This record gives sequence, C-alpha cells and structure tokens, in this order.
Amino acid sequence: MLGVQGPELTEDLRALIKTYHPGGVILFSRNLTDPEQAARLTNALQKLAPKMPMLVAIDQEGGRVARLPKGFTVFPGQGTLGRAGTVSLAYSFAEATARELRAIGVNMNLTPVLDVNTNPQNPVIGDRAFGSDPELVETLGLAVIAGLQDNGVLACGKHFPGHGDTAADSHKELPTVSHGLDRLHEIELRPFVHCFHNGLAAVMTAHVRYPALDPEHPATLSQAILTDLLRTQLQFKGLVLTDDLEMRAILDDHSIEAAAIRALNAGADILLICKDADRQAAAMEAVYRAAKDGDVPALRFEHALLRVLEAKERYLLPYTPADPKHAAELVGTKAHREVAHAIREAAEQASV
Repeated sequence: MLGVQGPELTEDLRALIKTYHPGGVILFSRNLTDPEQAARLTNALQKLAPKMPMLVAIDQEGGRVARLPKGFTVFPGQGTLGRAGTVSLAYSFAEATARELRAIGVNMNLTPVLDVNTNPQNPVIGDRAFGSDPELVETLGLAVIAGLQDNGVLACGKHFPGHGDTAADSHKELPTVSHGLDRLHEIELRPFVHCFHNGLAAVMTAHVRYPALDPEHPATLSQAILTDLLRTQLQFKGLVLTDDLEMRAILDDHSIEAAAIRALNAGADILLICKDADRQAAAMEAVYRAAKDGDVPALRFEHALLRVLEAKERYLLPYTPADPKHAAELVGTKAHREVAHAIREAAEQASV
C-alpha cells in the first residue's frame, strides 16, 4: 500500500502502479483539495487496477488526525468521543464518516485508535485515544468499527499490541513498553481482543518494542507478536497492515528492503510505505525477489493474498466508481454536522 504525491496522477505514478500493481494506496492531505477532485483522483487510481479494485485508505480519525479538506464534516477526535462516552454517538460519527469517504471512493479508514492512553506524557497518542480505561476503549472502538463496516468501509484498529503507554514517538525513534504479560493482557491487549472477536476487518502494527513478548524486534517485525500472539493465540482472522515502514523506528535499524521482508515473514499481509517512490520501488523489488528465491515462504504469500482478496470481495465488490459531480452534496451535510455538534455538546456536559 503506497502513499502518492500531490492531487493528480503523474506519469511517474502511473508507471509505478502499472509496473508493480500495488494492492492499495493511502491518501493524505497533500492529495486532496475538494470533494470533486478527491473523487476524480480515486477513480483515476482505480482505473489502473482493472482486475481487482485497490484498497484506498486514509487516516480519518477526527480531531488532529484528519486528512479530508474543506467541505467535509469536521469531527472532534476520539478523546472527545471518549468524554461523550456513548455508543450511539461513536456509531453515528463512524457512519457519517464512512458515507463521506464512500462519496469520494475511499474504502478503508485507518481507525479506530484502540490504544489505551495510560501515559499522560505520551507524545503521539494522547487525545487520539478514547481514554485510559480499557473497557471504554473497547466499547467505543467497537461502535466505531461497526459504524464504518456497516457502511462499506473497512476499519483498521491501531496500533497493535498497544501504543498507549509509550514515552517516545515512533515517527522519530523506537519506543519500548516494558510491562509484563499479565499487564499487557489486562490493559493494552484487551480492546484489540474484544474487537477481534467482533469482526474487525484489519489491524495496524506498532513500531514499538515489547520485551515481554519479543526482546529483540518491534511488533511490526516480530514473528512472536504478529504470528504466535496475534494469529495463533488471539486467533485474529483479518488483515494485518504495518504502520508506515519509513518511520525512524524502523529505518534507523533496517533498510526498507530488509524491513519489508522481515515484516512479511513476521506475519504482515500489507506493507505500508507512505512517501518515497524510490523506497517503494526498492521494497517491491525486494518482495518480488524474496518470492522468487524463497526468502519468504510461498505459503506466507498465499495466506496474505487470500486475506486481501477476501477483504476486497467483501467490501469493494461490486466496484462502483465515485460520482465526482455529486460528491460535494454527500459530504459536510447538515445531518453530519449535527452529529459532530452533538458529540462536542455531550463531551462538554460530561466534563462539567
């Protein structure tokens, strides 16, 4: 899954997609100017994947992690949803968000944040989480998952197995969570397990080291965490997506090629590379070579491919292009703005 530069398809990007056939793209603010342009861009991208539609993902959590431009509903973040504390509002937020995403051809939202925010000094999670109580996180997290997936958008819970008690930002360095197994199961893992058992389509890995689970590798590159824990013990059946492999937590210690192969062997199904086209091509070449040379077992690729196809068949087919002419009418609607207002109001009342 690749990030792309700018709001239009360039010849370089066309060539990259036609050469390597990535299974998905991720959109950022740099790609989106208004609803009509966004719909045209996703349609143009999908035309380059005639055999099977691409996953088109976005980080639209609400609050400070929101990529949609002017014209779309401005929702508060999960911390505000957590203070509001009601399942119905969490569901309504996700339902409205899914409808706005579908209007522009986005079919995957990299949310909810299922991290339990137990460290007030956390530099990266904070108010992106619903709160510090795992029961609240699992309850509202599942409501958001249901609101997205009931309306045709894959949800992706993050950051497994839990980024809530870190004191470092994995964009800049490799954080460590030193809790023992009992505490991890009681707090960090609990919301993930609850959502796994109730139909979560995808999960994103954390570039965080958990010595109690694997003393050497961060979760994204750890077979002990992504296969032994996630697949075997917790029996998660959905997609496993890495966080961006270009973050310093990974690239400080690994080349992009080595990180891609290690993540696949650990148990990841989709490799996320958000920015650099040269790194994207290098990683895809490395994966191709690893498939040819047997450095990643054929069965590992088969399992990943089957999970990707299953998710696409469930959420992306039959494929219908977005309608650029009418996209603006389906986003930022009065009903959606009222949901955002109700969330803010409920959170304020709860804080009094």
